[in-house]
Amino acid sequence: MARSIWSGYINFGLVSVPVGLYSATEEHELDFHQFQRGTSDRIRYKRVNERTGREVDYDKIVKGHDVGGGEYVIVEREELEDIAPGKSRSLEISDFVDLDEIDPIHFQKSYYLAPSDSENASSYALLRDALAKTNRAGIATFVMRSKEYLATIRADGKVLVLETMFFADEIRDPAKEVGDLPAKTSGKQLKMATDLIEAMSGKWRPKDYKDSYTERVKKLVESKRKGKEVVFTEEEPEATSSTDLVSALRASVEAARARRAGGGAAKKTAAKKTTAKKSAAKKSATKKTAAKKTTTKKSTTKKSTTKKKAA
Repeated sequence: MARSIWSGYINFGLVSVPVGLYSATEEHELDFHQFQRGTSDRIRYKRVNERTGREVDYDKIVKGHDVGGGEYVIVEREELEDIAPGKSRSLEISDFVDLDEIDPIHFQKSYYLAPSDSENASSYALLRDALAKTNRAGIATFVMRSKEYLATIRADGKVLVLETMFFADEIRDPAKEVGDLPAKTSGKQLKMATDLIEAMSGKWRPKDYKDSYTERVKKLVESKRKGKEVVFTEEEPEATSSTDLVSALRASVEAARARRAGGGAAKKTAAKKTTAKKSAAKKSATKKTAAKKTTTKKSTTKKSTTKKKAA
């Protein structure tokens, strides 16, 4: 069993549930070190005093906040710990909300919550089952690694999941970030786009999706290790023009419906038949050409014989 990265209590009403927090996800991309090109020399980062150029030990480093005009307010780590809200290791639930009402843009990172001891496992199970039955999530705040987090606590099967969240003022306004956006659409194009979404809809199966880029990186590294060169070719998509939009949507809907109705297999069979047909046509053409050449040869021989007789 993994070690918890945080431990404390879920508090709701007058109930306290001792829990541990565990990482729920992991990233699987390849790690790369940095080297100077043309050498085997590693590039490393150091904490250096910009005035003296000397390296500084971590325990001698303090934090400073820029207040403008080249002035900094220096704050010690201990001072940050002293004022940290929730120092008592508390996950304080203030509200329960409908899980479906939370915009996913607020979610940041997922963690598992587990009971800290067997004696209090029943209170953990009670909260989990009540959340599942009501489709609610508890909204809580807690402090981890000198930072306060907003979080949701929800049920997922047998486990409670904590999602750290962005505060409202941390969500950027799309109008300020991306500028003017297109007006609402309607009519035939919207109907066809809706039909396409319906035709491409299915059940959410996470295992169906793979990280193909990481696989390519692995293949690249392995090939270079063996002294081989790998060339990946992929066509860059082109934007569909407004004049071609309707026909592109129509073709997409038909293709999606065909796939869902088993048309994928039919397409492969059709492609196979077409290939066979082309192959047969090619063979037939080859035969005809060969026959033509034979006839020409015979004709030439006949002409030669006639010439000899005349002589």
